Amino acid sequence: DTGEILSEEGTTEEPAKDVVKPGDYIVAFNSQVIHSKRELIEDIRALDGEDVEVEVLRNDKIIPLTLTPVKDVQGAYKLGIWVRDNAQGIGTVTYITEDHSYGALGHGIHDVDTNELLEITEGTLYETSIQHVKKGQSGDPGGFEGIITYNNYNILGTISQNTEEGIFGKINRVDQVLSDARPCLTASKNEIELGPATIRCAVGGTVKEYSIRIIGLDYYAKEVNKGIMIQVDDPELLAATGGIVQGMSGCPILQNGKLIGAVTHVLVNDPTKGYGIFIEEMLAH
Repeated sequence: DTGEILSEEGTTEEPAKDVVKPGDYIVAFNSQVIHSKRELIEDIRALDGEDVEVEVLRNDKIIPLTLTPVKDVQGAYKLGIWVRDNAQGIGTVTYITEDHSYGALGHGIHDVDTNELLEITEGTLYETSIQHVKKGQSGDPGGFEGIITYNNYNILGTISQNTEEGIFGKINRVDQVLSDARPCLTASKNEIELGPATIRCAVGGTVKEYSIRIIGLDYYAKEVNKGIMIQVDDPELLAATGGIVQGMSGCPILQNGKLIGAVTHVLVNDPTKGYGIFIEEMLAH
């Protein structure tokens, strides 16, 4: 977003208003490529009051913009823009293939302010310690509350793609992640039936299988990650989570011994119900 600056003269100014827009990606500053927020901050610190040219990526087009910095009450030049260059969260890995590729979440990572799918250059997959589960209830989806320790020991792999069908990349610590893995067949959309199924989830710190029901199938869903409608009916899972909570995105859905999809969304007004994506949509990446 853009913001106001209290100028050296005591007036309120907003130099970036209606010039820079929420969702813009800053790619260059005065003809120099920008790779990170830190680089941008360093460039802004060096301003001397002259107009600056910022290039932004907007709707797949590079657009040059001119901004006039404002000297604030501390004597520093500012542009009045709010920026971020990373995102993080808790989710679940759905599958790992024989070549150590993985798919997770079943939906993309979106910006918390614009709700647009984030374009990424790279990312890191970490092992997470779940500390607490906030139960879902009507109007409140609940979620996993965990700790991510950003060190090399907890790195599981890399993230190379962020798409509407999930995040994808490579697992590095294969021996640890696949220590008790078992091969699993996948099912096409046409093989899926209404009725009993299961999901795998690590609510209590270890992976367990819980019973659900497939209550709807939409082969032509407007949103690709809402093709399967599910309802949790497992008493143990309902007692622990109230149904589907944030952090369960990516939990594999199985039926008749085959992987059919992944949990993606919860119905906010009824956390016992939610949506999933067909596994063939994820495997297309």
